[in-house]
Amino acid sequence: MFSSTSDEWATPQNLFDQLNAEFDFEIDLAATAENTKCSSFYSLQLDSLSQHWGSRFDRGWLNPPYSRGVCGHFIEKAARQRRMGFLTVMLLPSRTDTKAFHTHIYDAKMWQPREGVEIRFLPGRLKFGNAKNGAPFPSMIVIFRPDVELKDG
Repeated sequence: MFSSTSDEWATPQNLFDQLNAEFDFEIDLAATAENTKCSSFYSLQLDSLSQHWGSRFDRGWLNPPYSRGVCGHFIEKAARQRRMGFLTVMLLPSRTDTKAFHTHIYDAKMWQPREGVEIRFLPGRLKFGNAKNGAPFPSMIVIFRPDVELKDG
């Protein structure tokens, strides 16, 4: 379940608890009934990607599937939803070489995160779920903060 052949990397509870204390999440944006961190959730991939996240909620937690291609769709969706007034906090592999990272998270021309985006690089390697060993990759938290003008106006 926690290998590179699976998209299910269960969020470490202590990390989620720290972020939930800061952001008070209303919905888990990519979960199953067995691993959701919130009482409301969208199922993985198709259901979550087809929904307008802000239709019933203002802020969500997202630990998306990590497969290349799939993960990028969730990053793109979070960037779009930010512009529509929705806050997304994502747990991602720290893959700073990907097209999704440079298109939606980081502006290499300005040498900084894109507008409304905050990046928190996590030290060490996370232990997902009940894994004995740390992940084979470093991780980061990416926060897509809503466009304040859209929220207020």
